[in-house]
Amino acid sequence: MGAPQALALEQFLEGRGFVKKPAGLLAGPGAKLLRASELPSPGQTRGSLATGLLVLDRLLAGGLPKGALVEVVGRRLSGRFSIALAALAAATSSGQAAALVDLGDHLDPQAAEKAGVELEHLLRVRPRRVKEALASAEMLLAAGFPLVVADLGLAPRHTRFLPDAAWLRLARSAQAQDAAFLLLTPYRLSGIAAEAVLSAEGARPIWQGSGRTPRLLAGISSRLTLEKYGRLTPGTTASLPLSVPEALSWLSAAAFASRTAAERVQYEGLPDSQTQDSGLSTLDPA
Repeated sequence: MGAPQALALEQFLEGRGFVKKPAGLLAGPGAKLLRASELPSPGQTRGSLATGLLVLDRLLAGGLPKGALVEVVGRRLSGRFSIALAALAAATSSGQAAALVDLGDHLDPQAAEKAGVELEHLLRVRPRRVKEALASAEMLLAAGFPLVVADLGLAPRHTRFLPDAAWLRLARSAQAQDAAFLLLTPYRLSGIAAEAVLSAEGARPIWQGSGRTPRLLAGISSRLTLEKYGRLTPGTTASLPLSVPEALSWLSAAAFASRTAAERVQYEGLPDSQTQDSGLSTLDPA
C-alpha cells in the first residue's frame, strides 16, 4: 500500500472528508468504523461482585467479574455449592435480586437462610434437563438479574450434545446486562466462553481436638485452582476451608457433656443406667 492509499484509509477511518448531517453525525461509512485498538478488551471487566470468601475474591481479583461467565468445576464435597451460597448471600443481603437455576436440586432453603441468603430476594428455578437449565439462565440474564447461578448437578445428562454456541450466548447475555453469571459443573463444559475457570478438588476433613480428647469434625478443606482468567492460565491454587459453626458448637457441647458424665461414672461410681438416661452419647475418639 502506497502513501496516498494509506493517507486515504486514515481519513476514511477518522471520518474526514464526509459531509456532516445537521445533527452533527457523519454521513459516510467511516463514522461506523473503529480501530481494533479502540475496541474494549474481553479481559476488561466492569466491576466485580465480592462473595465474602476471601480466598475466592483474591483469586478473582475482587470477586465474580460482572458481565462475564465464571465456571466452578468440582465433584461431590468439593465446596462448589458453598461458593454459590456465598455469592447469593452477598448479593441478596445487599438488597439485590439473584436467581438460582437448580438442576441438581441441591438448595436447602433453611441452610441457605442460615448462610445469609435473603430468600425474599432469591428466585429459584428447578428445570428437569440441561437444555432447560441453560434456556432458563439465558432468560434470567435477559430479565436483568445482577447475579445468576446455574448448578448443573453432579451428573448432568446429554451435555456432550450441547453446541459451543450455547455457552457463548450465555456469556454474551451476561456481558450485555453487566451481570455476574456463575456456572457450577462436575467437569469442564463452557469451553472458551468462560472468562474465569476454577476447579475445586481434594476435599479433606478438618478435625478439632488432639491427644485423648474426642476429635470432632469441624468441616472440610477444598483446594481451589484458578485454571483460566481472561486469556491467561495462571494455575494459582489456594485452600478453601468450609465449616458449620452451629454444628460444631453443638458437637462440642455434646462431647463436653458426655465427657463430664463419663468422669462422674469413674469418680463418683454412678451406675451406667443413669448415664444412659441422661440422653447423652459418648463420642469415640478417632
